[in-house]
Amino acid sequence: MISMTPRKDISLYRTFLTPLVAILLTLVIGAAIFDFLGFNPLESLYHFFVAPISRYDGIGDLFVKACPLIITATGLVFCYRANVWNIGAEGQLVLGAIFAGGVALAFPDWPAITLMPAMILASVIGGICWAMIPALLKVRFNTNEILVSLMLTYVAALFIDWLVRGPWRDPMSFGFPLTKMYTDAALIHRIEVPFIGMLGQLHWGVVGALMLSLVGAFLLSRTILGYKVRVMGDAPRAGRFAGFNPNLITIGVMAIAGGAAGLAGMIEVSASMGQLQPNVSFGYGFTAIIVAFLARLNPVGVIFAGLIVALAELGGDNAQIVLGMPKVVTGVFKGILLFMLLAGETYNRYQIEWRRVGPQSALREQ
Repeated sequence: MISMTPRKDISLYRTFLTPLVAILLTLVIGAAIFDFLGFNPLESLYHFFVAPISRYDGIGDLFVKACPLIITATGLVFCYRANVWNIGAEGQLVLGAIFAGGVALAFPDWPAITLMPAMILASVIGGICWAMIPALLKVRFNTNEILVSLMLTYVAALFIDWLVRGPWRDPMSFGFPLTKMYTDAALIHRIEVPFIGMLGQLHWGVVGALMLSLVGAFLLSRTILGYKVRVMGDAPRAGRFAGFNPNLITIGVMAIAGGAAGLAGMIEVSASMGQLQPNVSFGYGFTAIIVAFLARLNPVGVIFAGLIVALAELGGDNAQIVLGMPKVVTGVFKGILLFMLLAGETYNRYQIEWRRVGPQSALREQ
């Protein structure tokens, strides 16, 4: 019989050692899988973890890949710390992209100093509006926010598909489901580093993502709002006794998560695509859930967790291109990495005990 009891004290040594051991185990298991399938283990691991960041532009691309994950996961941290299970960040990201795209397409002649803030505000409003549906239904009718937010993701995907194939489709797109290209004022430009130049696709949205994560850490740890969120998540009865309104907390954290996801959608489209298309997100909203938990629900940790997951994504793509490795193999390797990190986090938080249950003990437990 396996029993798990929460650890009373988690040492700093264990906190840093556990993810390192998890990554080491992933490398060993991954190397064995690659060797079994006929790929050189060392070469495969090189293309997974070293080649994507072996050049300056690769480092820039890593941060670009992590950007929507960091922004979305930062918002989700607030939900999960309050025990509000928002699983629909993917749909909120799509709605943010739609709202921002609507502004960009409706006012193409506006200057950047006006258009960009308007797009940012619109994206946040779009994400919040989509997040408020499960939030208000939970507050008013006690519906399950997991199911409602998840189902709304598919509604959002169908909605943007209808827009780009119908009323918003560019007449000059030759039948492809694409909107008109954004004007230069609606685009997020790349960063040029002195003496180095362009770092791949690195853009100013990455700077915004890092700043948002730091702001999220400050709000969660140094403000009354963050204190209420933490109390309602750790001890809801104590929070109610203290006079905290759980309904307002639910609405507040859902608004934060939805607004952050919407902002991520706007940045992803304006920085990388320049127009709306059926797929503006490649599962970032779902992957951000994993990032949030890998970060131990810490906004600063989200930065490092986002970079790890982004490196696995880039490494998988690189291994497919260079080695001809099947996509399913790279997917299995990324899955092992995430499983080991989550298993390590479980071991870090809980004391695991193995007990042999005899016949008499089994009868007593029954």
